[in-house]
Amino acid sequence: MEDILDNLNDSQRTAVEWCDGPQLVIAGAGSGKTRVLTYKIAYLLRKGLAPWNILALTFTNKAAREMKERIANLVGTDRARGLHMGTFHSVFSHILRVEAEAIGYQSSFTIYDQSDSRSLVKNIIKEMDLDDKIYKPASVADRISMAKNHLVLPQTYAMSAWAKDDAIRRQPSISAIYKRYCERCRQSNAMDFDDLLVNTFMLFDANEEVLQKYIDRFQYVLVDEYQDTNYVQQAIVSQLTKPTGRICVVGDDAQSIYGFRGANIDNILNFQQEYPNTRLFKLERNYRSTQNIVDAANSLIRHNQRQIPKTVYSKNDEGEHLVLKPAYSDKEEAIIVCNDIRRIRKTENGRYCDFAILYRTNSQSRAFEEQMLKDNIPYRIYGGLSFYQRKEIKDVTAYYRVVVNPDDEEALRRIINYPARGIGDTTLRKIIDVANHDGVSLWSVISQPHLHPIPVGKSTLTRLDAFCQLIEGWRVRMAAEDAYEIGHSIIMESGISKEIYASKNPDDVARQENLEEFLGSLKDFVENHREEGLVEQMSLADYLQDVALLTDLDSEQGDEDDRVALMTVHSAKGLEFPTVFVVGLEENIFPSPMSAGSTRELEEERRLLYVAITRAERHCILTCAQNRWRYGKLEYDTPSRFIKDIDTRFLRVESGRQDYGRAESLSGSRTKSVYGNSFSGQSSRSGSSWQQNPHPVASQFKADPKPRIVAPRQPESSVDPLSPSFRQQLQNAGGSRFKPVNRVVSSNSASSATTALKEGNVIEHQRFGVGTVLRIDGSGENAKATVEFRNTGTKQLLLKFAKFKIVQ
Repeated sequence: MEDILDNLNDSQRTAVEWCDGPQLVIAGAGSGKTRVLTYKIAYLLRKGLAPWNILALTFTNKAAREMKERIANLVGTDRARGLHMGTFHSVFSHILRVEAEAIGYQSSFTIYDQSDSRSLVKNIIKEMDLDDKIYKPASVADRISMAKNHLVLPQTYAMSAWAKDDAIRRQPSISAIYKRYCERCRQSNAMDFDDLLVNTFMLFDANEEVLQKYIDRFQYVLVDEYQDTNYVQQAIVSQLTKPTGRICVVGDDAQSIYGFRGANIDNILNFQQEYPNTRLFKLERNYRSTQNIVDAANSLIRHNQRQIPKTVYSKNDEGEHLVLKPAYSDKEEAIIVCNDIRRIRKTENGRYCDFAILYRTNSQSRAFEEQMLKDNIPYRIYGGLSFYQRKEIKDVTAYYRVVVNPDDEEALRRIINYPARGIGDTTLRKIIDVANHDGVSLWSVISQPHLHPIPVGKSTLTRLDAFCQLIEGWRVRMAAEDAYEIGHSIIMESGISKEIYASKNPDDVARQENLEEFLGSLKDFVENHREEGLVEQMSLADYLQDVALLTDLDSEQGDEDDRVALMTVHSAKGLEFPTVFVVGLEENIFPSPMSAGSTRELEEERRLLYVAITRAERHCILTCAQNRWRYGKLEYDTPSRFIKDIDTRFLRVESGRQDYGRAESLSGSRTKSVYGNSFSGQSSRSGSSWQQNPHPVASQFKADPKPRIVAPRQPESSVDPLSPSFRQQLQNAGGSRFKPVNRVVSSNSASSATTALKEGNVIEHQRFGVGTVLRIDGSGENAKATVEFRNTGTKQLLLKFAKFKIVQ
């Protein structure tokens, strides 16, 4: 026994040895949670408990597999093989196979995956003659899933608060869909993933003998990541363990970040009330991070009211402070991060895989992907596709490709019936056959049906003609409009915008965020070319060329193993890296605007930042940007309210100013800085003017005891932010997020700019940051300045369009 316990510290050893009743192990970040679980199971086996009498529940098959391998190394493969260890779904599906008849199923039942579930919901919506634009199958399926995870079953749903909420959302028929869905599953002898949990609960609830059988079998139950359990998971665990009290749950309330999936932090916070004789153990030593990183994270999470108090500490080196690097724009933010990656990699002789860039939403990856491709820094997107490979982006760029070159067959095939316009696969097949027979492009066939007759009906020909007219209309306008103007029109008039903004389903919200980011990149492309005097290179064709070159660079990246990791903070949970960048720390991004108005959700957002910071071993660098393009508007951002929650003893702010290159530290609640006003903690996407606050970046970190609640990302009923009526709709809904900021102008006219600006001046540019004027050429309308910017390199600016302030 001692050879097992010798490998544990005092706190871990105490938690492993105690087996006399309900046990709650609060395991701080990097404190050896998995070690305690595996060693406790090995300890129980060494004490004589049979492996088949132990049930260990995890959230991933990978976690279960790795734990089993570690246990096998401690007690031998044969003993480890008999353990009941796996995810909730896998363990309970085995039980249901054995006990299926007790709940009216056959043991050969099928398990529906998400695609099967959504397909069945879609068919039911069609059978009920419901509008699938209102009752989107994915959203309805998710609603049913969430109800099941709260044990709200069809027979009670119609009379519940859920149904009342459906009526408010103008979806009163969800109750009927839910009822029919469950009936169809039972008729098909099928269960979806949620049924594996719900039916296990129902099995135990209705069959006392069956429940007792499994209580007797599972003499000790262990649950990993208990803070992530939902209502039905906790209910089943309670059924199995309440009579005996032989339960050990391990988790960290400070890392509960999956509320949007149904995880209920109350399960871990109220565990001691649920099991009155609980013994609480705390693992507080962090083996991963430096002292400063741990102390900074502690100071952040201390602001949450609902938590189990603990003081995580580290005996590692004191290490560097967390560093906050404010940027003037998302473009400069990406450059700062890439510069730091190269610097740290060189000074520490590290690898690219030592770095992670963590962001709140997937859409934020674009700027970093583009900059790393330009800088030849290899990267990998975790938990998703590269920005330009995402479906909604490929759909939009396919439209652009057809407008620029209608003979592009692959692009045409992708969009001819998206959004749906009644040109189905059968019609497309006939068009392809005619094109192959006549040796012409698909566009030639559909645009000249008199020369290339298509064997389809008159109504189909009418739809094809309408599609051709749509494309031709954009082609005519393309010559007179820049990439953003025509690109925006295509998104609006094609119906893509309406399609994407028809739902508030989490997947659709992610698509909306990607579309917003894409429009921002399009506007950024046009404005940068205009400022640099490259007005002849602002067409849609030029933009597509830039995108094509970027995606080509993406395909040429080398070593698969040595790449910078790009991922959302949610995807980073459980991982660790020597250097972590937490980017986009601004109001309405982090915290998410969807958390506005709810203390509970804001606290989850703070826990999410805690998770991000505690992924770092040696370096943790935070960034925020002053300006970001959104919906074609350059919006002014304020730093996240969470920044002020980090104790100033563990955080320093680097101003980024060329003429004030030194790092500036926070002291008390105020930062004395050349940047003017102090941080208010409020959202300022409501129109704060750059002229009113010409130096707003590095000094805005004064705590505000009552930060204003920001407007939600979207009003209650989803609206298309690209539509002409959107601003008015949002104003009626009480939102302020999308009000445009005042345009920033560097001077009243080109002549005054030429007069005011001189070689050697230091300027602050709205997008490129701080720079020194090297040279001024020309005069009047043609006046240009060559400026060397601290982070973004040397730019030549056409002064009549340039947006800057002279600061020295």
